[in-house]
Amino acid sequence: MNWIILIIAGFFEVAFASCLGKVKETTGTAMYIWFAGFLVCLTVSMLLLIKATQTLPIGTAYAVWTGIGAVGTALVGIFFFKDPATFWRIFFICTLIGSVIGLKAVSH
Repeated sequence: MNWIILIIAGFFEVAFASCLGKVKETTGTAMYIWFAGFLVCLTVSMLLLIKATQTLPIGTAYAVWTGIGAVGTALVGIFFFKDPATFWRIFFICTLIGSVIGLKAVSH
């Protein structure tokens, strides 16, 4: 169950990073709404990470949480923020995914 909580926490990390991207692009009231979304997603992500680390090894949990956030944010950047999708960028995203799966596989 805590692996599921950790994965959800990673998705909220992607959400708070995406909200930051929208804060950068907007002004006025919309900017404050995206900033509020950032704060909510950040809080939920941290609380879920804390919950997951109560039974999972901290090093593994943090690495998986960060990996989910990094891969997810990179993909959001490519698909929604027009970040470049070069061969090397995709290659290293794939190696990061492999590393996260490997950490999950070797943790007890």
